[in-house]
Amino acid sequence: MENVILIIHLILALSLIGTVLLQRSEGGGLGIGGGGGGAGTSGGRPPASAIAKFTWMLAVAFICTSIALTLIAAEKSAGGSVVDRLGIEQGADDADLPDLGDSLLPPTADDAPLVPSGD
Repeated sequence: MENVILIIHLILALSLIGTVLLQRSEGGGLGIGGGGGGAGTSGGRPPASAIAKFTWMLAVAFICTSIALTLIAAEKSAGGSVVDRLGIEQGADDADLPDLGDSLLPPTADDAPLVPSGD
């Protein structure tokens, strides 16, 4: 099921790129340097064309497949951690670790072993 949604997602992505590139440029990218827009105009945008509506439909379908793929990935990863997948037992190497005691603070001078001076 995941592969089918992924293929649909890729087809939607390519179709969305193609339809955006086919649309007519309205100039003034990001609205910079647009026309003066006098008092008699009713707005700066013409009604949406068929290709613009088709682009919106592709975008909505692309977002839906993105959400579906995210939900599938989250469902698969809910089973455990990466360590569980590797099959490593967490208590296996405890014998090699030094005993740190119950304190989480660093050792003090009183805790240091006595080392005879070399004099």
